[in-house]
Amino acid sequence: MANGAVRLDLDGKPIKPLTICMIGAGGFIGSHLCEKLLNETPHKVLALDVYNDKIKHLLEPDTSEWAERIQFHRINIKHDSRLEGLVKMADLTINLAAICTPADYNTRPLDTIYSNFIDALPVVKYCSENNKRLIHFSTCEVYGKTIGSFLPKDHPLRQDPDFYVLKEDTSPCIFGSIEKQRWSYACAKQLIERLVYAEGAENGLEFTIVRPFNWIGPRMDFIPGIDGPSEGVPRVLACFSNNLLRREPLKLVDGGESQRTFIYIKDAIEAVLLMIENPERANGHIFNVGNPNNEVTVRQLAEMMTKVYSKVSGETAIESPTIDVSSKEFYGEGYDDSDKRIPDMTIINRQLGWNPKTSLWDLLESTLTYQHRTYAEAVKKATSKPVAS
Repeated sequence: MANGAVRLDLDGKPIKPLTICMIGAGGFIGSHLCEKLLNETPHKVLALDVYNDKIKHLLEPDTSEWAERIQFHRINIKHDSRLEGLVKMADLTINLAAICTPADYNTRPLDTIYSNFIDALPVVKYCSENNKRLIHFSTCEVYGKTIGSFLPKDHPLRQDPDFYVLKEDTSPCIFGSIEKQRWSYACAKQLIERLVYAEGAENGLEFTIVRPFNWIGPRMDFIPGIDGPSEGVPRVLACFSNNLLRREPLKLVDGGESQRTFIYIKDAIEAVLLMIENPERANGHIFNVGNPNNEVTVRQLAEMMTKVYSKVSGETAIESPTIDVSSKEFYGEGYDDSDKRIPDMTIINRQLGWNPKTSLWDLLESTLTYQHRTYAEAVKKATSKPVAS
């Protein structure tokens, strides 16, 4: 922590130092949250994960100013008896662990359901039984499809916010048929949300549920063949980054017509810190965390990323920067999608006074600058190697 000033919550009360058990601390969101906690607060972090590549800079060397405030525990929560003890040691548990890559929902539906529901059950149980507060990370995918998506494409109500803006307390959760295994993730996430909510209602569990809407920034996902499997398919921003780094056309699934919002990771982490340090305002609530001002179609995102990457890399765009592919070709059988995911921000603004700040262009510039500096040389080396016969 930069200085010893007393931190105050939103109601002007001193914030006491916490011990936080963070499950999934080694991932994209966890790494940024660890940085925030160590740099700006007096809180301690028990960092749990299978890998620690994205937080190594926080763990080494041991002489760093926060060496006493972070401990890494290499555990898989599926089958590790240490989990309950670590939850007991902490004041607050944050569960970030999940399989959350759309390409896996069709090809690994069992792993997806187990990871997002079965493996999360002990975490909820231990927090409830030991009277520990829980911040559980869910997903905006629990909303499924919008009401408006079932109307004819030219129907005027499709432009009415009541038919597409997603509200935590009133919007229904609408999924596709069972054969569409793409919804295995959303369904598992919704069911664990319902369990957390029920534990709060019946057993007094203090909880907050976070529904992220496309958090974007450095260290997100992986680049196939560089720091992830060659055959891997990361989420859209990392997919497009990989294409740009390799000077390949960006693949637009079903024409790239789906509309999404994107938020900068640093803005989103500010919201999470407010939840951590204002339990009286956050407990019992579900929060959308996104940026409705950064709404684009996936095609528009591809066009913006092409322009931004040309700026940060100094390279001209390729002649045909995008190519259309079908969802069946890209994801396989059983894929389905929602037309829009636009968050309503009323509850988080009312409870925590939080609003996102970073524009889509600025967050893309920051992220693609990182991607270029981190991966460009490695991709060039990988693509210049002769292919064995």
